Amino acid sequence: MSKISDFRSDTITKPTPEMRQAMAEAVVGDDVLGDDPTVQELERLAAKTMGKEAGLYVPTGTMGNAIAVKGWTQELDEVIVEARSHIYNMESTHMTFIARVNPRPLPSFRGAMDPEEVKRNIKEASVHHPRTSLICVENTHNNWSGAIVPLENLQNIRGLADQRGLKIHFDGARIFNASVASGVPVMEYAAVADSLMFCLSKGLSAPIGSMLVGPQSFIDHGRRLRKALGGGMRQVGVLAAAGLLAMTKMVDRLADDHVRAKRLARALSEFPEIDLDPELVDTDIVIFGFHHPRLSVTDFLARLKEKGILALPVPQGIRFVTSKEVDDSDVDHAIQSFQQILSEAS
Repeated sequence: MSKISDFRSDTITKPTPEMRQAMAEAVVGDDVLGDDPTVQELERLAAKTMGKEAGLYVPTGTMGNAIAVKGWTQELDEVIVEARSHIYNMESTHMTFIARVNPRPLPSFRGAMDPEEVKRNIKEASVHHPRTSLICVENTHNNWSGAIVPLENLQNIRGLADQRGLKIHFDGARIFNASVASGVPVMEYAAVADSLMFCLSKGLSAPIGSMLVGPQSFIDHGRRLRKALGGGMRQVGVLAAAGLLAMTKMVDRLADDHVRAKRLARALSEFPEIDLDPELVDTDIVIFGFHHPRLSVTDFLARLKEKGILALPVPQGIRFVTSKEVDDSDVDHAIQSFQQILSEAS
């Protein structure tokens, strides 16, 4: 096995040579003391890009989301989330562990919750019921195969939140993917939210880091929460330098990932063992069901690995993600490996 094609996640993207040089030459200070100029520049850029007052550099998207939920809620509150959302399913229960709030998962159509369903689940505090104080949305939606949640749906939920005095936190880990694929500027998506988190290390090649943006007072409090959670970093401008290039140099190329994901999805959908509608692949994530009389998902992934194809199991079946580290030859490699394995197992 000589060639390795890694489709596990867009988090596998590696820093570009330009990023490595910028990291080596970054002007730094102590960010906990508030004097790292490179971090400050990144936080200003993030806030300006999303149309918010202020930004906060955090180590991970999960920490950014945890800070937001804690910052907008009180203990014993309830937070409305989408049932397959990352914040509910894949962030180690920080909503209950850190914020001490109750998540209320709601069904959706490809990540877009029905505003009427949301409305029916908003509660006023009583001796029996928690107060609903926050709605969390996600775009693109990871567990719905990178689906783009329509702006109109998000705006309708915004209107409902305004009517009931609720806040909205936007998990925009892949918000730039949504924008590049839909043509909707990120600022328009961000306008529906009181706070928004986005990742620099998913598809954009920064080695670490995410941004949380929102009102100045919220970010000031978030900075305290970041410190309490162990996220106070020192000369972190070394990493923020890569984040600046991620935002300014790497966004447009996400379109290449989307093209490759669509090509992969169309080819895989031709196999009878695979349950996949390629028209539902909006961005860089391809999730499909796998049904074979002699091969389980685990067996199939093991055989793919033997051929140099890396992917991950998910509740729906198997997930492939395209990224900068995946080119057309990797897509060809995956398609050919599927053909060989399924032919050998028939």
